[in-house]
Parts: sequence; C-alpha cells; structure tokens
Amino acid sequence: MADFNRDSNRDSNKDSKERGGGGDRKRKQRDRTAEQQPESEWKERVVQIRRVTKVVKGGKKLSFRAVVVLGNEKGQVGVGVGKAAEVIGAVKKGVTEAKKCLVTVPLTRLNSIPHPMTGTAGAAKVMLRPAAAGTGVIAGGAVRTVLELAGVKNILAKSLGADSPLNNARAATDALSQLRNFKDIADERGIPVSNLYSK
Repeated sequence: MADFNRDSNRDSNKDSKERGGGGDRKRKQRDRTAEQQPESEWKERVVQIRRVTKVVKGGKKLSFRAVVVLGNEKGQVGVGVGKAAEVIGAVKKGVTEAKKCLVTVPLTRLNSIPHPMTGTAGAAKVMLRPAAAGTGVIAGGAVRTVLELAGVKNILAKSLGADSPLNNARAATDALSQLRNFKDIADERGIPVSNLYSK
C-alpha cells in the first residue's frame, strides 16, 4: 500500500512538471512576440476628462468626454475629442479622431518655430514666438502638451482669452498649421530659396 502511494505521488509530480514546462513554453512565446513588436513612435496624452450628461426622455444619460493630444515629437501633432460611456472608450475615440486631424510643423535647426504666429479657436487665442536654444517650452496647460508632442523644444507661448483646455489645444494646433518656412514660400512664388535672403 505504501509503495502504491509512493508511485502515485511520483507520477503526479511528473505530470505537474510537464504541465509547468508547457506554461514556460507559452510564456517564452509571449515574450518573444512582445520583443518582435516595435514600440509605436506616436505618443498620446489625455489633457482632460469630464463627466457630461445628456437629458433624454427617461432622465439623464451620463457619459465621459476625453480630450487627447497625439504626436510623434518629430513635427506632427493632432487634437481629438471622444465621448463614451466609459473612460477607456472615450480615450480610444479621442486617439482615433486625433489621427484624422494631424498637423505638420516646420521645425528649425534649434527645434523652434520659423516665425511668430497667433491661432484662435472659439474664444481662445494662443500666441507663439520663436526662442533661442536653451529656452525650453515656456507654456502652460494644454498648449504645453501640444508643443511638447509636436517636438518643439524652444518656444514662448501665451494663452489669451478663454481658459478651456480643448479650445486652447485647438488654438495651438491652428497656429502651428499656419507656420511656413522659406522653402514653402519659395515654392509658392516659383523662385529659388536664395532669392528670399536679403543681399
């Protein structure tokens, strides 16, 4: 009887080891697939999450609104808004919308903007000014988030007007979308870039 119990324990230990080996194999496969997938160059930041209500026939319907800024820190940035019954769903919708309205920013060698510009959105107004190397991003709130994800390193920004994070973020993207460099202006006029420099 004791020999039978000993044999059964040995068999159960062998089975558990075999099962454990299968788990290790699956874990290694998961780690390998995670290593193979490259990290996305796009970064997203949630600027604001608000709980909003809609009055319907049966009462009030609660949902969440998320303001998301998406950028690759290489001159592309976008702002999106998403609404859903859950926060995660609202953020996903915001990211999808931000991808649809990306803005390309012409950055200088100092990672600044080529010239001053002012953008508006609703009652918000944002003023952008280029800055020297080492200045950093002098801005606050949603404007700072937009500029950082756009890849701007040296800039002066001031929010004038409404303090809505959504409108400020949209005003910042509006200002960035109006920026042009020498090459763009030369192409519009049909002249070489060298003609734009003062002699």
